[in-house]
Amino acid sequence: MKAIRFHEFGDPDVLRYEDVDEPVPGDGQVRVRVAATTFNGVEGNIRAGLMQGPMPLTMPHVPGVDVAGTVDALGEGVHGLAVGDRVVGFLSFVVDGASAEYVLVPAQSLAPAPTTIPLADAAALPVVGLTAWQALFDHAELKPGQRILINGAGGAVGGYAVQLAKAAGAYVIATASPHSSEQVRTAGADEVIDHTSTEVPTAVTEPVDVLLNLAPIDPAQFTALAALVGDGGVVVSTTVWMPAPADEGRGVRAIDLFVRSDATQLAELVARVDRGELTVDIGERIALADLRSVHTRAAAGTLAGKVVVLAPSA
Repeated sequence: MKAIRFHEFGDPDVLRYEDVDEPVPGDGQVRVRVAATTFNGVEGNIRAGLMQGPMPLTMPHVPGVDVAGTVDALGEGVHGLAVGDRVVGFLSFVVDGASAEYVLVPAQSLAPAPTTIPLADAAALPVVGLTAWQALFDHAELKPGQRILINGAGGAVGGYAVQLAKAAGAYVIATASPHSSEQVRTAGADEVIDHTSTEVPTAVTEPVDVLLNLAPIDPAQFTALAALVGDGGVVVSTTVWMPAPADEGRGVRAIDLFVRSDATQLAELVARVDRGELTVDIGERIALADLRSVHTRAAAGTLAGKVVVLAPSA
């Protein structure tokens, strides 16, 4: 089968499109014929060797933690799945991923794929959708009527976070650039602040219950945003290399989010997609053989939107 692999850490040129053996499922595993995976920013950091401590890899490594595809073979002890089932899943960062024609996935990590969108497009849901869900509900414990400030709402996670927060009955204030502001407003934001021309702390005139930070900002900016959180509120951040600021004196909690695979939560996200309550937004679709160019653009800061990476079989 064809796969993208890197045999050493480095710049995007270490990515190779090559022939590898088809994997054989072991106990509790499913082999999925890949329709698509995606590119996530953290995968560029992993490839560059910046995440070797928390995410040790065995070389060569196949990237791609999102998967959408069709069950192709079952290992021993797998129940509740059948060959031909259309599925989505979130893979571990440290095992071979879905930038290939086939991938092995623990059966418990898979959920049925949405039926109302193309199977390949469903690959854009697992990691970013679960990140938004866990930030809002596992950690922030968002409740109806609360005010939430989503910093960096124009990105892939932000799009889901705005939709989910609005559906939960929250008042949503979102920061975005002019390029993404209309998209964020369409997703359901009650207020959209252009962070390129406005000082966000001065634009938010009342305290918020939750700050969800999805963007790399300097510590001083982060502290200023956290000061907008009212007593007893919470700061949740996905920028785990820069710890979220807490304020123990005011009872403001700080959570550094590490997203985890959860098939039950993923199934709920899928159900919302199929009910028309959650939109899966795709920036572009590219062939697997062109994945190196996506890493290159991401490293240069010129990549916008969620990129779906189509397997040769798709």
